[in-house]
Amino acid sequence: MSKDKRSTIPATLIPGDGIGPEVTAATVRVLEALGAPFVWEVHQAGMAAIEQSGDPLPAATLASIRKNSLALKGPLTTPSGGGYRSVNVRLREEFKLYANVRPASTIVPGRYEDIDIVLVRENIEGLYVAYEHFIPIGDDPHAVAISQGMNTREGCRRIARFAFEYAVKHGRKKITIVHKANILKALTGIFLETALQVAAEYEGRVAVDDRIVDACAMQLVLNPWQFDMLLCTNLFGDILSDELAGLVGGLGMAPGSNIGADAAIFEAVHGSAPDIAGKGIANPVSQMLAAGLMLAHVGRDDLAERLSTGIRQTLNDDNVRTRDLGGDATTDSFTTALIQRLA
Repeated sequence: MSKDKRSTIPATLIPGDGIGPEVTAATVRVLEALGAPFVWEVHQAGMAAIEQSGDPLPAATLASIRKNSLALKGPLTTPSGGGYRSVNVRLREEFKLYANVRPASTIVPGRYEDIDIVLVRENIEGLYVAYEHFIPIGDDPHAVAISQGMNTREGCRRIARFAFEYAVKHGRKKITIVHKANILKALTGIFLETALQVAAEYEGRVAVDDRIVDACAMQLVLNPWQFDMLLCTNLFGDILSDELAGLVGGLGMAPGSNIGADAAIFEAVHGSAPDIAGKGIANPVSQMLAAGLMLAHVGRDDLAERLSTGIRQTLNDDNVRTRDLGGDATTDSFTTALIQRLA
């Protein structure tokens, strides 16, 4: 998506649950200071939506995203019980957000230096879609639990092509395909086979190799610098992206984008953290980095770069950090310091 730098861009804003409203409000403040082009339509989802309308994903929220094709979302809580499916999964399915992009790069020096890895995760197939049921035996209605995964040739081809096109556009040199084809020969075998077929079209431009997921998890700890991009199935991508976040300081430093043909939703990767909600201590960086991905998506790379630079300077030069990063800053004081950097 590309827009004239002077134009405004309507977008849906979902504050979220738990710490979501706090980190989202902080992000909106920063975007306003940056002169970002977004004009927000605020809608609810998750627990906040249930309290407001009785539905975790109201029709009005869906209609707004469908109209704007663009959303910034805070972390959502799916209530336990009651037959509710994950709101995040429903959003991905509703808008066919087949590509989940989760970059991990070192901002605050820590245990690992100079990490720069992008994980691309297939977002609407695999085991993570939770096609599940129980088989009763005797008096136990839940005696056996069955979960089914499904990967399609077309879905595998689509996410592989997305990853290789991303690599070409962003100057990435190598993609590692992550799988478990030694055991899940059909479900992840089709993913590996199809991704390698797509890779052949990019020979000489993007190198390719593959790793079994458990070996990849170990090697990410031992030598993460060997990786440039990871291409993963849905469940493996969800797990490994959290490991990547651990390499760069935790989930408070981990943004994500969910991309489809007709819509894109940007979010912090972390959950709603109800234990610290309302205390004003949440780290807003993940949500702010997600907003940076959103700016780049609409063609405002200039603003995305200013935001990224401002975050780095605030954390490192000014040493303003929230508690999870070893500091004592509040959500508000970090946001204020960042705005001063952007002025």
